[in-house]
Amino acid sequence: MFLSLAHIIEIVVGVILFIVIKRALVYIPNNRIGIKEKLISGKGSVKSGLIALAGEAGFEPDVLRGGWHLLKPFQYRIHKMSLVTIPQGEIGYIFARDGQSLLPGQALASNVTASNFQDAAAFLRDGGQKGPQRMVLREGTYAINLALFVVLTRGHVYYLPLDRSEVEVFAGMSTLISDRDGFHPVVLRGTEDRIGIVTVHDGPAVPSGEIIAPLIGNEPAHAETYHNSFQDADKFLLAGGQRGRQLQVLVEGTYYINRLFATEELVPKTVVDVGTVGVVVSYTGGAGRDLSGKDYKHGELVAVGERGVWNEPLLPGKYAFNTYAGKVVMVPTTNFILKWNRTETGAHRFDENLSEVSLITKDAFEPSLPLSVVVHIDYRKAPLVIQRFGDVKKLVEQTLDPMVSAYFKNVGQTRTLIQLLQDRSDIQEQSGVQMKEKFVVYNLELQEVLIGTPTSGGAGGQIEQILVQLRSRQIAEEQVETYSRQERASVKERELREAESRARQQQALTESEIAITVQSNQGKAEYARAQQQASQIQTLAQAEAEKIRILAEGEAKKIRLIGQSEADRAARVGVAQALALEEQVRAYGGPQYQLVQQVMSRFAEAIEKSGSDVVPKIQMSSDGKGGGSLIENLLAMLLSGKLSESIGLPPAASADPGIESLRSELRRSIQSSPQGGASSGA
Repeated sequence: MFLSLAHIIEIVVGVILFIVIKRALVYIPNNRIGIKEKLISGKGSVKSGLIALAGEAGFEPDVLRGGWHLLKPFQYRIHKMSLVTIPQGEIGYIFARDGQSLLPGQALASNVTASNFQDAAAFLRDGGQKGPQRMVLREGTYAINLALFVVLTRGHVYYLPLDRSEVEVFAGMSTLISDRDGFHPVVLRGTEDRIGIVTVHDGPAVPSGEIIAPLIGNEPAHAETYHNSFQDADKFLLAGGQRGRQLQVLVEGTYYINRLFATEELVPKTVVDVGTVGVVVSYTGGAGRDLSGKDYKHGELVAVGERGVWNEPLLPGKYAFNTYAGKVVMVPTTNFILKWNRTETGAHRFDENLSEVSLITKDAFEPSLPLSVVVHIDYRKAPLVIQRFGDVKKLVEQTLDPMVSAYFKNVGQTRTLIQLLQDRSDIQEQSGVQMKEKFVVYNLELQEVLIGTPTSGGAGGQIEQILVQLRSRQIAEEQVETYSRQERASVKERELREAESRARQQQALTESEIAITVQSNQGKAEYARAQQQASQIQTLAQAEAEKIRILAEGEAKKIRLIGQSEADRAARVGVAQALALEEQVRAYGGPQYQLVQQVMSRFAEAIEKSGSDVVPKIQMSSDGKGGGSLIENLLAMLLSGKLSESIGLPPAASADPGIESLRSELRRSIQSSPQGGASSGA
């Protein structure tokens, strides 16, 4: 069968119409974009750059999104490309194929005026620059013209291939970013105790003589707000940021930093342990005023933030200190021991190069003396120590070692080896006192000096020989002591034997001792009873004597009172009688008559009571004539003047008529009495 010409024409027209329709209608899936490449244009080709902004033939800036699009047939070539997707927690880097050229010294393209990467025309009109961009893409999906931009992510490079040589360029960029771990943000966790030291690779260089870029605005507390901790590169540079290692550091947090613009180095925080301080030696900052004073000739102390040794140390704690901007010298503030001993080294290792002090004694021995010196540094004086010596180890090796060695060499020359061994305590105490003054000169405090046992020096065996002699001497002394103790032991042994012998006779000794004790106790009891009885008798006698004394005193008092009353009564009676007698005397005519009456009355009473013979058997006469009784004669004498004369009465009384009457009355009373009558009869 043969087709007719008409059928052939229809088929050709249909094919042409299909091709035309296919060229005119373009379908773009929703997960892709279409990049238009204009093939035919009345304005000719692009004269400069890659993107045709004025309708020239070439890549157009706008892209086609998902759906059907009607285009002029045979005028465009559509490149269907994937949307740019940045995964969560990753960073995408942008490389512009077109735009203004970078300025000299500029490493990355600025995005101050051109930062919209999804509008290629706006990017180019706003002065976008070609090359790697300072801005980065965060997580998300972007419809980017991949003819103008190349987007590098961790797992893919988004671009429209134009030349095979570009593959190597973009692969090299991706490798560089991967080596810097640039597809991930900088993450500093609090548990790691690390900081990030940033090095900027773009911008003006630091001035000559500086080794690190200063803080922007010289305000440490607000420096990060200018550029959001290096995450906004353009703001950093506009604020005066400089290329190179930065004084500002990154602390805990997450930072989306363009690694082509700045890289970070993670270093540990500066930790000042308890018992130490950190003296800061700053390599950056302005020249400050010396705070150490004119009399201090060992360097300068400056204020915090200035270049030099800071006058205030870092106290115990953790610090985000940039170790490229300075160093922190740790100075112990607790007591630390320096050992002059080859075999021992402290944990701080300040004394790792110290060895025993070699001495020459007075008696020419050469021992080696191990030492231990306890030192303390005042935390307020730590900057002075570092300023003067650089660090503590240099202080020990360059100053303390020669000073201490020289001191003990001098001490060794004044003593023999035996004196050095025996006087160790005195030397130790004396050296501690004398060396304190020397340590103060170096802003140190000497706490204590400890001296070890000298050892043999280069000659060898000297100490051992002396020790052997001392041991022999001590052994001899110990032997003397041993013999003395053995002598005392023999005495004790003899006493033991005597004790054992007494123990065998202990029963008899015990019984006799008990008997002696019983008799002694009985004697003591009897003696006690005798003493008690004597005491009782003495007490009773004393009581009886006291009783008698009291009764006698009472009786005497009674008699005295009775006597006093009787005397008083007698006195009163006597006074009364005296008054009566005086009246009687007056009545009788005088005292002589009264006396005669009283005498006669007493005689009469006595004769009556006694019952004696009134008429005596023998008669006597006073006048020699005889006759009359004794009483009569007595009365006659009484009544005569003789008796009156003997008692001092006047003689005339005997011739008184009253006397005569008294005599007559007396005779009658005598004669009337029975005895008187009998006597008269007889």
